[in-house]
Amino acid sequence: MTVEEHYKVIAPKLTNWLVATGSSYANACDLVQETFLRLWRMRDDLQDNDAAVAGLAFATAKNLRKNFYRDNARVDFVEEVPENASKASAPTDKHDVAYIGSCLVAAFAELPPLLREAYTLFQIGELSIREIAHETGASEELVKVRIFRAKTKLKEILSRNSELAAFIDK
Repeated sequence: MTVEEHYKVIAPKLTNWLVATGSSYANACDLVQETFLRLWRMRDDLQDNDAAVAGLAFATAKNLRKNFYRDNARVDFVEEVPENASKASAPTDKHDVAYIGSCLVAAFAELPPLLREAYTLFQIGELSIREIAHETGASEELVKVRIFRAKTKLKEILSRNSELAAFIDK
């Protein structure tokens, strides 16, 4: 496959993963473009293996994001944090998308980083177990365990919220 063909397949998954793991949509788009610009520059050295290219793309984007935040790091101090800063506001109706989204963001924030990474790569990034194992350096069995534990923990966190209990597959 050419870099252009890889772009068509991987770019949407990579953008979704970056947004799901905390990047703004605009920043995610910039990171994806920079990632594929780098892949384009090394196109002659790429293996003809879809999983290897996807893993390289995700690793490159992850490192670019780390560099971006490290280079642009600044600390904002506030005198006090509101008590409800980590709480979602009550829904206006049972299908309030903003409320459900804020509950999901809060639930993902409670997951340990390794579980959150494996789950988002699998569900949002749509990577295979093998690709995630290659990307994270963990065994395939450990990746499966992390995804299972993340799913279980998310169900537990979300089931605490009575308004969302109806949406959870028990």
